[in-house]
Amino acid sequence: MRKTRFLAGASIIAAGLLALTACNSGTPGAEGGSEGGSGDAPVYGAVATDVTIENSPTFDKIQSAGKVVVGVKEDQPGLGYLDPVTGERKGFDVDVARWIAASLGYDPADTSKVEYKAIASANREQALINGDIDYYVGTYSITDKRKEQISFAGPYFLTGQGLLVAADNDTITGKDSLTAETTVCSVTGSTPIQRIREQTPAQVVEFDTYSQCVEKLKNGEVDAVTTDEAILLGYAAQDPDNLKIAGEPFSEERYGVGLAKGDTAFQEFVNTMFTDGGETWQAIFEKNLGASGVSGEQPAVDPVS
Repeated sequence: MRKTRFLAGASIIAAGLLALTACNSGTPGAEGGSEGGSGDAPVYGAVATDVTIENSPTFDKIQSAGKVVVGVKEDQPGLGYLDPVTGERKGFDVDVARWIAASLGYDPADTSKVEYKAIASANREQALINGDIDYYVGTYSITDKRKEQISFAGPYFLTGQGLLVAADNDTITGKDSLTAETTVCSVTGSTPIQRIREQTPAQVVEFDTYSQCVEKLKNGEVDAVTTDEAILLGYAAQDPDNLKIAGEPFSEERYGVGLAKGDTAFQEFVNTMFTDGGETWQAIFEKNLGASGVSGEQPAVDPVS
């Protein structure tokens, strides 16, 4: 049985992610880039042929359009990030999205076959309900409330909620140190913002993206940013002189692939891909997070329901 991943010490991870960010700053196809680098095979493996998924409205839609449309994040270093200089998408989630597309028979290297749409956290369910995207891969925590509107494949990754603070902040040492005078920033519609509201007396402000929260933190307008520690470590690694992780994770977040509600055939297809693709999962993990100090093993998927 596959074991769940776990987080190592924050300082080790942040240092590793800093090195990872530096290594992955090249153009697509360069070493550490999205396609594996230096002529190597893509990390997501070969593009499948003759794929069929019976009784899947999502797959029928993809075939009719002749392309895959994926919802992603693009402001989360190490997970889902759009390089503003090179225009390259990179990160663990992005490569998982590519893996799914390749398994469906669509070449992620062909921009006419795989289209990415950046969808804010608050709009993910509606984008799937509207059919604006075929699936969503972007630090999307599996929750019972969300399952009322959509379905999930996976989980494919586990992490926990944490706090990002200024490097010189010695007052905030974890969730229990948050007070009514503390201002915490997170993203509208996210699980972390709900947890902070329910479990602490802190004041909460919200924005569409975590990068907006990080800027508010750097400017001294908020005291902390909260979301999954995997996301926060990327920001800390980008600016270790000014940012750090405070305390230990205080939840378990299970990342899943967001799908149209009730498309069990597509859900089973993706789950089978995860179950049978341990080597691919590990290659994607090592490429994007292996140098970060995070030790990871692929989690077992949930039963289809």
